This record gives sequence, structure tokens and C-alpha cells, in this order.
Amino acid sequence: MARIAVIGAGMGAMAAAARLAVAGHRVTVYERLATHGGSVGRFERDGFAFDTGPGLLHLPAVWRDLFVKTGKEPLEKCVELTQVDPANRHVFADGTDVSLPNASRAGTLAALEAALGPGSGERWGEFLNRARDAWERSRRPLLEEPLPADTAFLSKDPYPALRQGLLRRPARTLAEIGTRELRDPRLAALLDSHAVAYGLDPHGAPPSAAVLPYMEQTFGSWYVKGGLRALADAVYERCVARKVEFVFGAAVTGVLEKDGRAVGLELDQGGPVEADMVVSGAPVPSLFENRIVTWARPDERPHARPRTGTGRLTVHLALRGGRPAGTVHRTVVHAPDQVAEWDEIRAGRTGSRPTVVVMRPDDPLLRPDDDHETVTLTSTVPAEPAGGQRWAQIGEGAADRMVAAAEAAVPGLRERILWRVVRTPEDTRHDTASAAVPAPALAGASGTFLPAMNTCPLDGLYLAGGWAHPGGGLAHSGMSGALVAGLIVEGADFRGSR
Repeated sequence: MARIAVIGAGMGAMAAAARLAVAGHRVTVYERLATHGGSVGRFERDGFAFDTGPGLLHLPAVWRDLFVKTGKEPLEKCVELTQVDPANRHVFADGTDVSLPNASRAGTLAALEAALGPGSGERWGEFLNRARDAWERSRRPLLEEPLPADTAFLSKDPYPALRQGLLRRPARTLAEIGTRELRDPRLAALLDSHAVAYGLDPHGAPPSAAVLPYMEQTFGSWYVKGGLRALADAVYERCVARKVEFVFGAAVTGVLEKDGRAVGLELDQGGPVEADMVVSGAPVPSLFENRIVTWARPDERPHARPRTGTGRLTVHLALRGGRPAGTVHRTVVHAPDQVAEWDEIRAGRTGSRPTVVVMRPDDPLLRPDDDHETVTLTSTVPAEPAGGQRWAQIGEGAADRMVAAAEAAVPGLRERILWRVVRTPEDTRHDTASAAVPAPALAGASGTFLPAMNTCPLDGLYLAGGWAHPGGGLAHSGMSGALVAGLIVEGADFRGSR
């Protein structure tokens, strides 16, 4: 039995902790905040409750597997899961409106054909066929196996090249797929929105990001009653039931090293902590500054801090008036000029009307009564504003533009607002130690979109969570916990999750 110290009580870290405890190890989690869950948090006021992180669950099989492997009670005994149908509604810049069913390819193609015109569904279906090829080529090395020392084979993009005349010409970015293959700005916007949901710039993301819409439309979108925070609570309770110890209010400042091996933690107060192995579930800056953690691609700023990039601006709205019957849970209101929007994000600015995701859960646990409604708006924004500005200075103005845009999905929205709370990337930094939101691992682009490996040059140190392989997103974080537990329990014989 080894003593294992875990840094952070985020979802990936807790997923690793529960599995390691079941394997017989003595596991202690050190969390700098007063609660668990990391980005999967909750805000409550006046009988209203909001998820402060993701609002929907994809690939619930990841969390079902955790509960099967760590106890007798399955996931559905601990939380109530329901499929969201329609999965998404899209309001495009020209006013076109389409609702897409959950995990129904035929239904999705029919809805696109009816809303966008003849040929739209056929082109989207042909794209999904190519996305499926990319998924099947990359799923196991990117999701189910630890990254190998040599990642050169993941530098090549798995998305198949489309034949043009006598030649096969590969797309260079996800946005180029929309332009060349989908040939409709609305279909292109639909494709882009799946990348944007993970904070990825469609004009820079590799074609392999096509696996993101394929994954969602194939495996579906799920809602957890009480919000995604209920899932975080269930994972925490499973950890406690497996005798994982939690120490809250304990900020980790570094990893202790002796003879080339991790032997414990340094805390901001309370003295050093001894351990046989360390699992870091948070992007501790000292690990990067001291060259303990490197990115999967050796030539990509290997000793820098975790990459900045994009963050989330979230507006929680408490509304007077009940949720109308037939309201769609998730609506994407597309920006009138997505190229200009991303030019601003890359420059660290906000100003134009953004793409806004509108979440309207039908959950009595989140509202004081049926005469009120909770709505959450989310936009992708620069994690660090340009020109020395702070989010405290520009957040409210950006939130005003989000509310105005969201009226395309919620008519009369501004007149219904009782109060609102704006959460910026600075709040994300408080919850997760980084203002940026990590993206999933993607093949192609010479390995640029591969995150840090689960193992480290320092023996006995492992990485879990969104900043480690297989990257960001709730499902991916859970997979990282499974990979780390497998590496520790099975060692060199571990070949990945099954």
C-alpha cells in the first residue's frame, strides 16, 4: 500500500483518487479551496441555483465506469440522468432557426434539410462519415491510452482528405472544412460551434476537431438533475466512501523531490507532506517553472506555464416568469460575423456581438418556484484581456452584449431579469488556478493540440485533470483519472482503459 498525495479536488483528480483507494492505496487529497469539484461548481441565491461550469454531460459512460469500478452503487443510483431532447437549437445570423434531436443522425439530417434547404442534410451526413473515420482512427490513442514517449504518429491529422478533381486535398483547419465541404455559412457555423464550446478557434483548430460534433451527435447530451454539481457531489461522496481523505484550505506550492523521485508536497502553510507518489490534478505553476512537467510536443514551449488562450464569460440570470412549455434546454445564438469575433478574441478584446450559448434547464431544484426561471449565458472570450485591462473593468459591458444577443433565443429577456451575476475568467482562475479553459487533445497540427502527458520526467509524479492527457472537458477529465490510476496500479504493463 502506497501513500499517494493528490493535488486538487477537481473531477479528474477525484476520479483518480477513488480508483487508487479501491486498489488499496492510502490517498489524501489537498485542495486549496474549501470545497471539491474544481470548475464544476454551483452558485445559489434567493432560491435560484446555477452551475458555474459545464451544464451538460457528454459520454456519461466515463462516469458510469468510475462508479462500477469503485463500488456497488451504479451512477444512476447516485444521480438522476436524462437525455436532453432536442439536444440543441441554433439561431443563425440570418435568422434561420433549427432544433436538432438528441443522438439521432436521421433526425438531425432531416431537421437540417427542412430548415436550411435541399442538400443541407446530405452534406452534413457526408461530413459525419468523414468525422467518424477520424474518430475511429484517433479514439484509442487520444482517449483510452496514455500518450507514448513518441507522439509523432499523432502529428498527422486523421480527418480524411476530400477528393477534388483527380487529387485529394486535405483541409488545414476546421473552418476550412466548413467552407470547402459544407458550403453553407450556417452549416459552417454549426460545425464551428462545437469547437468554440471547448474554447477552440475554428480557424486554428485542426480538421481532427471534427470528432467533437461527431461525439456529441452520436453519443448524445445528458442532464444531471440538480445540475452538474450533483455529479461532482456524487464523485466526492464515492471518494469518501472509499476512505479517501480530503484536506481543504491546503494550497500546494510545490512537489518535494529526492534522488530523482517525487516524495511529497510543499504546502503554503502546515509544513511538508510525505508521500510515495504524487498525482497533480491542477496546473501548479512551480511544476512548469522548474521543468518538472513538459508538453507532449517537445518543441512547444516545454518549460512554460500552462498555456493561456480562451476562457469563459458566464452570466447567471434570475428571471421572473415561468419557463414556457416546449423550451429548448440549450440554444446557440450565432454571432453575425464569426471571423471578426475570433479576430477580437485572438487580440484579447471583446466588443462585437458574440456567439452566446443559452442554457434553460427545466429543473425545479434550480428555481424557487414555477413562476421563476434560471438562465445561464456563456461566451468564449480571451482569458487575459489585452492592453492591461482587467475583467473587472470590461466584464459588465461584455455581459450586456451577451444579454442583448440572447434575446434572439429568449424574447423579452431583459424585461424579465430580477438580477444577474457575471462570472469572468478571473473567477475561473480562483476555482481552478487558471483563467483559461483547457481543450481536449486533438491529433494533427504537428502535435500542437496534445496536452501534458500523464507521466512526468520526475519519477513518481503523475498528472490528471483537464491540463493533462486526454485534455479538457468533463468526460476527458474523467478519462485522465482512469489513465493515471491504471499507470500507478499496473505500471509498465498498463495498455489503456478497456
